[in-house]
Amino acid sequence: MKIAYVCDTGTGQYPDYFAQKDIFCLPLQITCDNTNYQDMEELSKEDLLSLLKQKKVLTTSLPALGKIEELMQKLKEEKYDLIVAVPICNGLSSTINTLTVSAQNYGLKIICIDTYVTAVIEEYLICHIKQWVEDKIDINMIQQKIDLIIDSCNTLILPSDMQHLKRGGRLSSSAALLAGLLKIIPILKINKETNGKIDVLDKVRTYQKALTKTIETIKQDIRSQDDYLITIAHVDCLAKAQEVEQKLNEIIPKAKTQIIKLCNVVSVHTGLDCIAIQYFKQIK
Repeated sequence: MKIAYVCDTGTGQYPDYFAQKDIFCLPLQITCDNTNYQDMEELSKEDLLSLLKQKKVLTTSLPALGKIEELMQKLKEEKYDLIVAVPICNGLSSTINTLTVSAQNYGLKIICIDTYVTAVIEEYLICHIKQWVEDKIDINMIQQKIDLIIDSCNTLILPSDMQHLKRGGRLSSSAALLAGLLKIIPILKINKETNGKIDVLDKVRTYQKALTKTIETIKQDIRSQDDYLITIAHVDCLAKAQEVEQKLNEIIPKAKTQIIKLCNVVSVHTGLDCIAIQYFKQIK
């Protein structure tokens, strides 16, 4: 069976990175001043930081329909039997539905996996699923692995730019003003429990209290310490990310940690000086 593996730039990686792994990666779109940019093709992470520093109002959307149709046409012509896709989740985007409809229009079979988030887990799953299939692991075992990883995943976000949230329409002017005056930091979460939609875990006064609450939550969630990957992603605040990693290494020393720059499509909504922590059980 000839299988095409598909993801998108919610992973935070360039499409060329996946092309080297024989995985198709569709660029999501970022709009600024009525211009659509192909994420990670026409707009790098450095480019996005520049726009954020200019206080631009940015929006995101699913991959261009033309890009999706072009991919489906290619897969049809090259006689693929099945598409396995791990895109940005249903709660954040209509990408899964659009891919499904497009594939069906071309008479292609497709399996879309909803991770209930995006970013690192998306890359981890698409690469491992491809490897598991190539290793001829039983399909039921593969499904069990996928379910275990997704069920274990949680993402916590600590935004600090309340004015950015206000500009993007995600926070009212009065709420942004009040949060600034009281130094309130919202702790956001997104996971299977929230059905892939961003929800509020807590609202805490001062960043340090928010960080303490976040780390306590992670510690409670992670029972088996040595098989978890914890990713600390940041938006132009490396020192903060390093502080978080140090605290996590002290409290959960057996878990693997890494620091990366937050993917563009999430950074657009959180703004500068944001920390996002995603963790899930690694299944080999």
